Amino acid sequence: MLPRCDCFYNDRCVFVMFFSLSLQPFEYPVCTEDGVVFDLLSIVPWIKKFGTNPISGEKLEAKSLIKLNFAKNNDGKYHCPVLYNVFTNNSHIVANKVTGNVFSHEAVEQLNIKTKSFKDLLTDEPFTRKDIITLQDPTNLDKFNVSNFFHVKNNMKVLDPDEEKAKQDPAYHLKSTNLETRETLAELYKDYKGDQLLASTMKEPEAKKTDKFNAAHYSTGRVSASFTSTAMTPATTHEADAIADDTVRYQYVKKKGYVRLHTNKGDLNLELHCDKVPKAGENFIRLCKKGYYDGTIFHRSIRNFMIQGGDPTGTGTGGESFWGRPFRDEFRPNLTHTGRGVLSMANSEKLFFIYSEQVFITFRSCAYLDRKHTVFGRVVGGFEALTAMENVESDPKTDKPKSEIKIINTTVFVDPYEEADAQVSTYRGAFLAAFISIIYMTFYFFCFSYYYYYYYYYYINIHAK
Repeated sequence: MLPRCDCFYNDRCVFVMFFSLSLQPFEYPVCTEDGVVFDLLSIVPWIKKFGTNPISGEKLEAKSLIKLNFAKNNDGKYHCPVLYNVFTNNSHIVANKVTGNVFSHEAVEQLNIKTKSFKDLLTDEPFTRKDIITLQDPTNLDKFNVSNFFHVKNNMKVLDPDEEKAKQDPAYHLKSTNLETRETLAELYKDYKGDQLLASTMKEPEAKKTDKFNAAHYSTGRVSASFTSTAMTPATTHEADAIADDTVRYQYVKKKGYVRLHTNKGDLNLELHCDKVPKAGENFIRLCKKGYYDGTIFHRSIRNFMIQGGDPTGTGTGGESFWGRPFRDEFRPNLTHTGRGVLSMANSEKLFFIYSEQVFITFRSCAYLDRKHTVFGRVVGGFEALTAMENVESDPKTDKPKSEIKIINTTVFVDPYEEADAQVSTYRGAFLAAFISIIYMTFYFFCFSYYYYYYYYYYINIHAK
């Protein structure tokens, strides 16, 4: 969570740097079409529980939220990326609905509205005047009046998991106790051995070992933490933190992946951009090798747009990634939804900008999907099968094909991740062998030095006398 910024909060108003649900600084900012800013990690649980806008009480869906891209200066403060004005509670701040980029109103007024050139000031992507969303207007502070918020008026909130866990402790509900009760509880906790028995059966997490390949340029922070916190075990040696294994592996993924989808309409040959979007590429290849997509159907098809599949339930609401948990997007400026046969990740129905296993293939260019969905491959063969899929009629209400389009099975021809894993193992083995050789050479050097010293100072000197 970001630290509390200066001059963005008072007793009655909460400004744009503090999202409107928990009244705290945002970490992953999103907004509604009305310009109300939320944090992704807080608004999604709210929508899942209540399905409403916590400010107005109106119906709200996660897919209608707009991801915001705030720019920071060298001091870590939010500012306009064009005029470089630092945002304060007196700033007029707007956002581009198409790109999500955030600017000062002055920049948009001078460079877009007055010149009638409605192109994003950073990406040059076209938009209309209706796409300009006001996030903060210092002349209209009623929008930021906390007392008018729907969730504040009705005392509604989504309980934090830590708070729910704390409620399991009986002492949580003891708001006020007399002296006799406190002494009784103190005596009880004094003789209580449950925590000690539990601690004796628990093991401390093993520290991840570092080597030449996964050692970070920063430390674990244990030394500084032990000096500033009495709860930490004292540490006097700086240790390099360990980089995640996937980060190390992905540095050696330099090739494309190739997969064939065998469908009842023909075969589709796919080229995967594993060298540019390694997480999405590995997820797809691992699921194909696992046979996850075998027998699944394409549950959604829209002519002149795209066809979507990958859900084993065939509804668009089920399934999971290879790792059993969602993963975040991997946007690349040179990977766009341009042309026919682009392979891209479908957003989860429940979590915004997070992916699992569902994919879609475009029937034509869809530039408006750029930076909203991760492009990770393309069709390089079997376009006649793709045309046959597009020609299947769909239900106008549900977009589900009237005749079944099924993935029979998949074949992985090139898996660059296996080569990367083998390369990392080889390098680590060579590094270990070189390290052992250095140890042996050092040992032999000291043995030779000792022998030379003994021979020269004892044997020669004795015979010389």
